[in-house]
Amino acid sequence: MKLGVFTVLLGDQPLDTALGYLKSLGVQMVEIGCGGYPGTAHADPESLLADPHALAAFRETIQRHGLAISALSCHGNPVHPNPEIAAGFDNTIRNTILLAEALGIRQINTFSGCPGDCPQSQYPNWVTCPWPDDFGTILDYQWNEVLIPYWTRTAAFAKQHGVAQIALELHPGFCVYNTESLLRLRAAVGDCIGANLDPSHLFWQGMDPVAVIKALGPAIFHFHAKDTKIDRYNTAVNGVLDTRHYGEESARSWIFRTVGYGNGASVWRDIISALRLAGYDHAVSIEHEDSLMSTREGLEKAVSFLQELLITEKTSEMWWA
Repeated sequence: MKLGVFTVLLGDQPLDTALGYLKSLGVQMVEIGCGGYPGTAHADPESLLADPHALAAFRETIQRHGLAISALSCHGNPVHPNPEIAAGFDNTIRNTILLAEALGIRQINTFSGCPGDCPQSQYPNWVTCPWPDDFGTILDYQWNEVLIPYWTRTAAFAKQHGVAQIALELHPGFCVYNTESLLRLRAAVGDCIGANLDPSHLFWQGMDPVAVIKALGPAIFHFHAKDTKIDRYNTAVNGVLDTRHYGEESARSWIFRTVGYGNGASVWRDIISALRLAGYDHAVSIEHEDSLMSTREGLEKAVSFLQELLITEKTSEMWWA
């Protein structure tokens, strides 16, 4: 496994400066935002694809710092019911695929997206329960008429351009948010669909990341190192479906934390070991969204924490067996 960082947290710095800082911390891989929600501070696919010199400079900057790209990320909602919004995210995904092809990268990260409840909808509709029966009708429309057809087309486009892995982050608010929904889309579209597994979104849903890793196995394409702290008192009163702003930390049922500040080292050791058992040997990419720490402090604490936990060497012969 390699220690990685999702560089959007350093989006206020030029790429060269950000990479120099990350290299000094011992980071080995970087995940680069290419539009959508992550923005284009460090890579604008449209501009890079249109300018061979800029593309060469981008590639050289990564190589000069001795780093590798773990994935290009373009999180968004390409099946948004507003056609203009959907088209914008879809264009970003396609340009990210083309940039991945140009860089020789086989993987992108994004969201599955969430449609509305019918063709006339204006906003996404995330279904969280099976009754009243209207919700089943919505799910049938979303999956069979929108989601599966979209990702079937997009997967075919990715394959044409050498991108073999589309890693979807399991994120509430989108149709793929847990193990079952990820495997459902993978079964419908093909094994090019996999997970960008982020435990922070599993913790607050009451899921066990180790159990999820065991269930997904080879469908895990990428991994985010981000934690969640559950406030057991607020959760006892209101449950985990919390719509308060992330800035209302003391009132929320849960908040995102730097790794180790939501769950201790023993939990993260089990997660890292489960990844090894599942055959995962790629980036453990730090994503910083801890509102109680500065970017620098949160990142550096995460790096230090993970450097003690990552399994980086190949297994040796079982001399004791």
